[in-house]
Amino acid sequence: MSDEKDILILAIESSCDETAAAVVKNGRTVLSNVISSQIELHKLYGGVVPEIASRKHIEKINQVIGEALSDAGVTLDDLDAVGVTYGPGLVGALLVGVAEAKAISWAKKLPLVGVHHIEGHVSANYIENPDLEPPFLCLIVSGGHTHLVIVKDYGEFEILGKTRDDAAGEAFDKVARAIGLGYPGGPKIDKLSREGNPDAIPFPKAKLEDGPYDFSFSGVKSAVLNHINRCRMQGEPICEADIAASFQKSVVETLVEKAVAAAKAYGMDRLAIAGGVASNSTLRQAMERACEAEHIRFYHPSPIFCTDNAAMIGVAAYYEYRKGTRHGLDLNAVPNLKLGER
Repeated sequence: MSDEKDILILAIESSCDETAAAVVKNGRTVLSNVISSQIELHKLYGGVVPEIASRKHIEKINQVIGEALSDAGVTLDDLDAVGVTYGPGLVGALLVGVAEAKAISWAKKLPLVGVHHIEGHVSANYIENPDLEPPFLCLIVSGGHTHLVIVKDYGEFEILGKTRDDAAGEAFDKVARAIGLGYPGGPKIDKLSREGNPDAIPFPKAKLEDGPYDFSFSGVKSAVLNHINRCRMQGEPICEADIAASFQKSVVETLVEKAVAAAKAYGMDRLAIAGGVASNSTLRQAMERACEAEHIRFYHPSPIFCTDNAAMIGVAAYYEYRKGTRHGLDLNAVPNLKLGER
């Protein structure tokens, strides 16, 4: 693209409890990535409180955007487009980002590109892997989603399987709460499980005959709760580290087995992971080993690009912008936006 003009996109992400803004050049180069997290605030309540999240986004968003522009050494006048997450997510939180993006788009006469949050997570893999281009297989694991998809082209997905109940991240949060770790559950279980024995308790793995690439995590979550209750009733000691390690082993093995089986079945020699749970160290190591054994190239974003951030939204926005995707000032937040929907 040396002879073409650089394309600069300001991206905004506010789908849950992170207020984030980034400036991305040509879809692959992150010039700035600013994230204001609300985790400490929501810890008090054991989870994200939507109303509080929305208010915090309103307080922080101008400051975060100002910082992103300043870090990138650009002004609003240098931009080519504004990208924003418009779904899925918490409706009040999404609306803050969408309203802000529309205001900037209108004031500066810039094209507005609405981005699907999950497409953003998948796109995070492009930031540090210049050789990665579609098609490839991607496992998306976050607090609200567990999807196994073929990325056919930029922003084009074929869904092979998804969760039928709890998402992987949701199961982590619920189990963490049950064993007294608090919120956010994923990182805490990942850390505690290093002290435990993953073979201590044989937690189940769901077998779904009619959907080989679908997931179900409510069974293993219930098994953990039943185990804790049984120990309490029988006066047996509860080893939180063993529970965390054994639960994590069940979830990770399920994710890895299905992803690798799908890669082989569909002849994919490249497999990527994305989403908040993709920063789990046990999952990354297990996937690395499994891919190596099957001669599959394994891709994953750095942890900072796994959790919610605006850089990944800027990458996705760039490829949508190149395809001609434009949204008007009637763009609205769509809290339950499905992957592949526009």
